Amino acid sequence: MDRWQAMRIFVRVAETGSFAETARIMHMSAPAVTRSVAALEDLIGARLFVRTTRSVKLTEAGRRYLEDCRRILADISEAEASAAGSYATPTGTLAITAPLRFGQMYILPIMTDYLDAHPSMSGRTFFADRPVNIVEEGMDVAVRIGHLPDSGFTAIKVGSVRQVVCGAPAYFEKHGVPLTPADLKQHRIVASTSAWASPEWKFAGDHRVTVTPTLHCNTNEASIATAKKGWGLTRVLSYQIGPALIAGTLQIVLADHEEPPLPIHILYPEGRHAPAKVRTFVDMAVSRLRANRLLN
Repeated sequence: MDRWQAMRIFVRVAETGSFAETARIMHMSAPAVTRSVAALEDLIGARLFVRTTRSVKLTEAGRRYLEDCRRILADISEAEASAAGSYATPTGTLAITAPLRFGQMYILPIMTDYLDAHPSMSGRTFFADRPVNIVEEGMDVAVRIGHLPDSGFTAIKVGSVRQVVCGAPAYFEKHGVPLTPADLKQHRIVASTSAWASPEWKFAGDHRVTVTPTLHCNTNEASIATAKKGWGLTRVLSYQIGPALIAGTLQIVLADHEEPPLPIHILYPEGRHAPAKVRTFVDMAVSRLRANRLLN
């Protein structure tokens, strides 16, 4: 048995929670994955997984062994990368994922500047308004907005965003400014179904208001553009309207009633053992995002 390969298979099964998915990712047969894990369990004399027809979960011994395997495999990767020079010098393709509009507005300019600084490298972006599995989809770095579950990945906070209600100055001149969340019932609402499918808007103190949108838009961009024309009020994340706030074409209302801000993190798997392409990009991205006053 190739113990190092068996450890890699074990770690991937632990991360995906599936023998079949691990087989697909690692281009192996499902029985080969099962045999490898079973041989590893025989070798160490302990069960690593509890298997049912619907799930694969780590045992207590498996959780402890997973930490050790990740450390050992990271050390091996570091040694191999150091020998190849990739640990010291950025090489290869850097893959980044982020929420769609955040990626377009804030991550893409950082990526292009990074590639200008490292002309031998190439980049790949995957911007989507859904959780992207970093491991399964081959991402090196992810940007996450919101509170993070415990993943074992390295997470660096770079800022925060607010859920805000906004409108154009022309709208407020004509219809007045809502002073409490309940006042929204008297205003024309433009809702973005991609981000706010629920008609119930939450505010501080678990205060909830059920709004009746006059217009539903399937993208944030469309609802923001409509609000900028003075047609109604919309609710988005603050970073999405940063340029409009600076230009004065949109204004935020009900700021005193907002829920606590949502954190923005940069997330990557390898920690201090990350290859140079990840470490150097993360350093640049952290510096740039933390300096952006629209994200703090």
